[in-house]
Amino acid sequence: MELRHLQHFVAVAEDQHFTRAAERLMVSQSGLSASIRALERELGTPLFVRTTRRVTLTEAGRALLTEAERILAGVRAAHEAVAAVQGVLRGTLSIGTEQCIAGVDVARLLAAFRRRHPDVEIRLRQWGSGALAEEVAAGRLDLAFAYRTETDSDQLRSVSLTVEPMTVLCHPEHRLARAGAPVTPADLGGEVFVDFHPDWGPRRSTDAAFAAAGVRRTVALELNDVHSLLDLVDENLGIAVVPRHFRHKRETLTALPLKDTAEAVYETVALLPAPQATSPAARALMNLLEQEGA
Repeated sequence: MELRHLQHFVAVAEDQHFTRAAERLMVSQSGLSASIRALERELGTPLFVRTTRRVTLTEAGRALLTEAERILAGVRAAHEAVAAVQGVLRGTLSIGTEQCIAGVDVARLLAAFRRRHPDVEIRLRQWGSGALAEEVAAGRLDLAFAYRTETDSDQLRSVSLTVEPMTVLCHPEHRLARAGAPVTPADLGGEVFVDFHPDWGPRRSTDAAFAAAGVRRTVALELNDVHSLLDLVDENLGIAVVPRHFRHKRETLTALPLKDTAEAVYETVALLPAPQATSPAARALMNLLEQEGA
């Protein structure tokens, strides 16, 4: 099995289209098709279901994709490790992050990293914390900044960056704002909530706190953008439970402490693979983060 066959297979799986994958790889479409057919012959099974509009993975293809990505990530890490020993950091840094993460200024950190290591290509993806953890564990991301979603494992470890309480945001004319007192989940049982999708860290933290308190809540307005969430609360369409640092993003809103909830803590972490699998670029970024306190 040749590495280029795996590279071609992964590209087609990502693009779900032979022409687009060929253009990205800068190879001929006929050459790409021949490479995939050779891989299918070697494995003795089709890897794609082909239609006139796109291609989709078969069950065998889905199984291969996970392993192919892991193999290619290992090969890339090997090349980068040798370059690092020779005193040159190059290759690719694939990083993921949630929106408006606390404890790290991602843009400033990446800018400082690029100044120090201009030969490293930076790739950035933004997802929810659950997806980020899966991507790092699978080797598709070198590291990610996210909400702590699980305990450490053989494939995933976490480095704590900051811990902060959750805060209730509401419109100044809302009854909670007029009372001006800290609130408990029980005080919010009948409220309309604005919140993120379930994979996001703030949503996970809030869901855990309300579940621990035995209080059901209904998220009527669900989205995946911080500023849209603040806009909806600013129009008095609902309240939101968010990490405390969000209160500085919209000074017109009233922020109230959420009490009696030991689970309502938002811990930001850097998610990394096991030490032996951590890329030189990821280690350099974490060293820079520690040095500059970005």
